[in-house]
Amino acid sequence: MRLLALLVALLLPTLGHADKPGIDITWLGHATFLVTSPSGQTTLLIDPFIRQNPSTPAARKKIEDYKPTAILVTHSHFDHAADAVDIAKASGAKVIGVAMYVSKLELPDAQKLGGNVGGEIAVGDVKVHFVPAMHGSEPSGRPLGFVIEFADGRRLYHTGDTWIFGDMALIQEIHHPNIILLQAGGGPYNQNPTVARLAIEKYFKPDVVIPMHFGTWPVLADEATVKKAFEGFSKAHFMTPGTTERF
Repeated sequence: MRLLALLVALLLPTLGHADKPGIDITWLGHATFLVTSPSGQTTLLIDPFIRQNPSTPAARKKIEDYKPTAILVTHSHFDHAADAVDIAKASGAKVIGVAMYVSKLELPDAQKLGGNVGGEIAVGDVKVHFVPAMHGSEPSGRPLGFVIEFADGRRLYHTGDTWIFGDMALIQEIHHPNIILLQAGGGPYNQNPTVARLAIEKYFKPDVVIPMHFGTWPVLADEATVKKAFEGFSKAHFMTPGTTERF
């Protein structure tokens, strides 16, 4: 009994997330996320579609409230990039995306950080890796996903809009993402929830998968449909727009 009590005392400080530095993730609806590094030094706003986003809570609609270190844009479609320039102008944040897209933005050159698949950019205490996505982005260059590498070694993968594709195996082999923000809404333009689950089961070994890009409009799968597709999948974690959780 004494040995058991000692083990419990040793383990208690490591249990839970309240006192442990973690990756703070805020889902703002659709594909829009705020991600803050464990140190609190770096905050990334990914795919900023806020003011016209039906899923973004009213209390989170004011773009003046956002002060990210950088803004990441997976591709130029309005539901991923609509507020990028205005937030960059208001906050001074740099915009990171494919070079063909960021080069055309009406921002000072110092705020435009372009790259392409295979590249990486250091921002604060994280690295942003550019990885492929299978989608469209006309007329502003190819679509991307992003892998964010944190100082503690963990990595977060935002898939962007995509269909399952074989090079996901290379994303796993190279980056081993611990957290995946997964496009799962289906509709005419993206993989449906069942295929989204297949992508994870076939190619990845994450600690947690956060489905996104669903329920925004009737053309996309609703939350109940996505949850049904992920029944029995223990790694799936559903967030509520406007909430922040630590991982």
